[in-house]
Amino acid sequence: MSMFQIFNISGSAVSANSQRLNVVASNLANVDTVAGPDGQAYKARQVVFQTHLMGARDGSSVDPGAAGVKVTDIREDEAPGRRIFDPKHPKADGQGYVTYSNVNSVEEMVNMIAASRAYQNNVEVMNTAKVLLQKTLQLGQ
Repeated sequence: MSMFQIFNISGSAVSANSQRLNVVASNLANVDTVAGPDGQAYKARQVVFQTHLMGARDGSSVDPGAAGVKVTDIREDEAPGRRIFDPKHPKADGQGYVTYSNVNSVEEMVNMIAASRAYQNNVEVMNTAKVLLQKTLQLGQ
């Protein structure tokens, strides 16, 4: 594997984790949202990652160690929303319950920390590779 492929691999992971952070931010922004006019509350979304080979577009042989990460899907959590009894709420149903989103703020905060750490780690990998390449160039001087 070429040293330059490290940038492609870590770059794909940075991009995927950036998308994961955006989804987490959207989930956290909708923690306490109430069901809309269609009766459906916001549903938490989760990012699905998959490993993929880098550079195999034209069917040519690819270095088997050159893999990256891509986002294959963003799935909605099908768990039911929280129902809270509040008959005075303007969005209460006929039984007096208000349906809130199914976002769990604690789980989303953990997900956010994990995504930001993964993002930071991949940036650090790219910085280390850059320093190693600079040291290699200095050896040739």
